[in-house]
Amino acid sequence: MSGIAWSGLTHRGRVRPNNEDNFLALTVEGHSVHYLGKTGELLLEESDFVFAVSDGMGGERSGEFASRFAVDRITRLLPRGFRLGASGWSAGYEDLLSELMHAIHEDLLQLGASYEECAGMGATLSLAWFTPGKMHFSHVGDSRIYALAREPVEGEPALVQLTHDHTHVGWLRRTGQISEREARSHPRKNALSQALGAGQQFLEPQIGAIDCRPGDRFLLCTDGVTEALWDRRLAALLATPGPVADLASQIVNEAVSESGKDNTTAIAIEIRG
Repeated sequence: MSGIAWSGLTHRGRVRPNNEDNFLALTVEGHSVHYLGKTGELLLEESDFVFAVSDGMGGERSGEFASRFAVDRITRLLPRGFRLGASGWSAGYEDLLSELMHAIHEDLLQLGASYEECAGMGATLSLAWFTPGKMHFSHVGDSRIYALAREPVEGEPALVQLTHDHTHVGWLRRTGQISEREARSHPRKNALSQALGAGQQFLEPQIGAIDCRPGDRFLLCTDGVTEALWDRRLAALLATPGPVADLASQIVNEAVSESGKDNTTAIAIEIRG
């Protein structure tokens, strides 16, 4: 029987007065969801597992509220969607994750239109849903989900960024027009083309899936991590032998030490044989 192990941590950083990042770890069991601790290991066959990171934006404390609202809505909307899509799962995940993203987006837009202090607030959201042999994901913004195959497929890199940064700079990088170094120093690297809420009427979340094998590791993180650590360093950290119980804290603490200009959040996950 396969298992799943994880660790998660968020840090305010060394500059910002408050933390606008949030993360979530849940089990989904048909009619209910259950919160998980910051670290743990359980059997994957006994329930589905959902992990998410969110980075809020907005004035005063509204960014902090937006990211907390986004992850809280996951816990409220998933059980309802799980019941509605309990049969025919081959197509159910894609539809459910898309509906989830659009529902959170509409709720944040409504709050922004209804309360002056919430005007313009928004959030990124990167969500990974694990079932035996599969990881489904949904994503909006510039937080990221990475996969590290312990036994990489021939011809493919070991570390893969599964999500697309919803920025013009991210598109330039994906199309090979600029390098990782140029992307990191680009003046518009943080200008989002998509976010949940933030007064944006257009939303097209990225939805995808990837096969999972024992030994595969995954990283969900906000831009406080990716602006501090190069992809090659993230690959090295994810490939470090040993349990993942301390891996999120290693990544976050190193990112804060290297930069610390932004809030910094990471969830590290490993599929166990």
